[in-house]
Amino acid sequence: MVLFGTIVNAVAIAVGALLGTLLSGIKESVRTTVMQGIALAVLILGIKMGMESDNFLLVIFSLVVGSILGEWWRLEDKLNALGFWLENRIGGKGKGSVATAFVTSTLVYCVGAMAILGSVDSGLRNDHQILLTKSMLDGFSAIIFASALGLGVLFSAIPVFVYEGIMTLGAHYINQIISKDMLFAIVKEVTAAGGIMIIAIAINLLELKKIRTANMLPAIVIAAIGVPVIHNWPHIKDWFSGLF
Repeated sequence: MVLFGTIVNAVAIAVGALLGTLLSGIKESVRTTVMQGIALAVLILGIKMGMESDNFLLVIFSLVVGSILGEWWRLEDKLNALGFWLENRIGGKGKGSVATAFVTSTLVYCVGAMAILGSVDSGLRNDHQILLTKSMLDGFSAIIFASALGLGVLFSAIPVFVYEGIMTLGAHYINQIISKDMLFAIVKEVTAAGGIMIIAIAINLLELKKIRTANMLPAIVIAAIGVPVIHNWPHIKDWFSGLF
């Protein structure tokens, strides 16, 4: 089943989050230190991902255009609104707690390299090893996130399932259109753009500065489109020249 890895990942996050809520009685100082440790680890992960690019100008262009689109579409506000709606439905430990937990954990679980590479591998080869490994890591981190941020982490399992599911099915069918080399070239640039967003998430977790990370998400799509455009640019330029 091509979506097996995606399903396991979503379930692992949900189970980890439920277990984490049982540990919500941990002292505030312990939760703070743990979250700072996670934030530093996320920061290093983001730096490592950001260095994957073979064309950093494309990554910069993607972030600029993606951020403009994200601000125009107000993605961060809409994600937060969804989080606040969930909080009103189930109640939270404090104003905005469910929204913060939902948005933060969703971005961490969706933007990472393993989510992208694992989904592509599941779709192309029906090999779920990367996503199953990610499931184990996400499950344990969901325990920590939920103990510190609350029940909102549980609901991040839904967008993770949708996000990874779309990429898995997309890779499964797009393999008939483009080569594997091109697909993995796209993955590298998308990973680099995602890595910069991961760094932004770490900065938010450390409370150094509030960065509207969700509004950068369209950069992933721009980076994915940019790779084949650059690769085929001579043909595209000749085609445009022929029009005039």
